[in-house]
Amino acid sequence: MTPREKFQMALDGRQPPGRVPHFELVFFLTMEAFGKVHPTHRSYHQWDQMEEKERQLHRQDMAQLYIDTARHYEHSAIFLHLPSQLEKPDEYRRLIEVVREQSGRDFFLVKHGDATLKLKNIEQLVYRIADDPEGVHRDARSMVDRALMEAESLMGSGLDGFALCSDYCFNNGPFLSPSQFSEFITPYLDRLIRGYRQMGLYTIKHTDGNIMPILDQLVQCKPHALHSLDPQGGVDIAEVKRKYGRQVCLIGNVNCGLLDTGTDEQCVASARYALKHGMPGGGYIFSTSNCIYTGMRLSRYELILDVWRNEGCYNH
Repeated sequence: MTPREKFQMALDGRQPPGRVPHFELVFFLTMEAFGKVHPTHRSYHQWDQMEEKERQLHRQDMAQLYIDTARHYEHSAIFLHLPSQLEKPDEYRRLIEVVREQSGRDFFLVKHGDATLKLKNIEQLVYRIADDPEGVHRDARSMVDRALMEAESLMGSGLDGFALCSDYCFNNGPFLSPSQFSEFITPYLDRLIRGYRQMGLYTIKHTDGNIMPILDQLVQCKPHALHSLDPQGGVDIAEVKRKYGRQVCLIGNVNCGLLDTGTDEQCVASARYALKHGMPGGGYIFSTSNCIYTGMRLSRYELILDVWRNEGCYNH
């Protein structure tokens, strides 16, 4: 089976043969690993001045870097990111097509696709909820409408699904109360996921922090997977697996904070804990609780990969 097929099996709640699938939302350490700048760290202010032949060479270079990362670190999926100047549906279509041309159907391809309210400026949103709730609902509907139209424009490109990367929580709980979340976020998340599903696309819902007070609402929206399962936010994968492991695939829970501040032994223990409690029965994908971010020691990532390679097999 291809890595893509095994990843899809896990998203469907099944147990693929061999090693549990693995991927990361982003692998930023491409300069250290391959001597190349990560695509999101590149600047293309003169993109429109290039001949199409030159633009295509850049797309091929970005695509090959994503493929090289996936092959070297045995990722089953690739989360495609473009430099900010190029973040348009037509450019994503071209990049997706180039990745497919260079790697076939080996890897599961996803891109950003969240269209729920951005909660980073939470103070401003709370004021708006109090002063203009209908306006908040209107904006939320519009965001979902635009996202579904963009998804339709990418049909047939080779895209497999979306990663929904709006954060909802601090380490001590959600940004909004569960009741506010149920009014201003959940209906739109539900509609977004239903729309993607109707197109035959998969969804991976990401949020850091303590999701436990809203976990039932997230699961009710029926994403194929939940990502992060943040141990720094007190999320215990064993508890989530026990409650919801038959309803949603789980991705993550390896403490990315420890990869910076912990000991080697703590990193190994976190990886082992995630595998031990995530793997049984399938429906689990090995991952850190965020990404392989700039400043992380590559050796620490390689350390948890050794645990995964040695202990993350369903059969031997």
